[in-house]
Amino acid sequence: MAVPASRNDFKEYCLRRLGKPVIEINVDDDQVEDRVDEAIRYYWDYHFDGSEKTYYKHQITSNDKTNKYITLPENIIGVVSVFPISDPSIRSDDLFNIRYQIALNDLYTLTNVSLVPYYMAMEHLSLLTEMLVGRQPVRYTRHRDRCHIDMDWNVVNEGEFLLIEAYEVIDPDTFTDVWGDRWLQNYTTALIKRQWGNNLTKFSGMVLPGGVQFNGDRILSDAQAEIEKMEADMISSYSLPVTDMVG
Repeated sequence: MAVPASRNDFKEYCLRRLGKPVIEINVDDDQVEDRVDEAIRYYWDYHFDGSEKTYYKHQITSNDKTNKYITLPENIIGVVSVFPISDPSIRSDDLFNIRYQIALNDLYTLTNVSLVPYYMAMEHLSLLTEMLVGRQPVRYTRHRDRCHIDMDWNVVNEGEFLLIEAYEVIDPDTFTDVWGDRWLQNYTTALIKRQWGNNLTKFSGMVLPGGVQFNGDRILSDAQAEIEKMEADMISSYSLPVTDMVG
């Protein structure tokens, strides 16, 4: 069979790795669904392919100005920062801003000399803006989906836009290549195996016709060891370095 391209294909793939249909996997479909959801949430939180940096555009409403926060969609799991608001050095509609004047008066000169002084001047201006004006502090909790921006909301008008640097999860139902991720396949299979072993422990010591006994404890311990190893590998090999992500 080809690489799984849907949720149902993914579930069947993981069950076949455990022995289905040659071996009866004593796990209910709802339990399989739960383990798939559990694996995907862990994948989103820690795997470098589970989320991506995005720039979310939000149009300000009257409720935003009253509440002093904006509501973000469920697929946003972390907020890094809000782009500077009303920064005079980068506004394109101001005839007298610094970048416009440099482009107007010195663009030809800059093509004939080193750009190092220009770059250092821009860095110096950026540092001054950071020290004297600063950035808008943000507070975000993913379970409430509220991004609080600690600023004077009177400086923005209804209908204007805020640009937010954030992290967005990769939805496997939209981007089906996720179902083919090897780590996700291995981890989900191990979670289902642990559920299988946990189910079988309730029949420990029961002898079936022919003298066969359930060995749920062995399946459970093997699955737990696999899960612990994969979670350790996730942190050391598949996670991005910790950054200043809020939420």
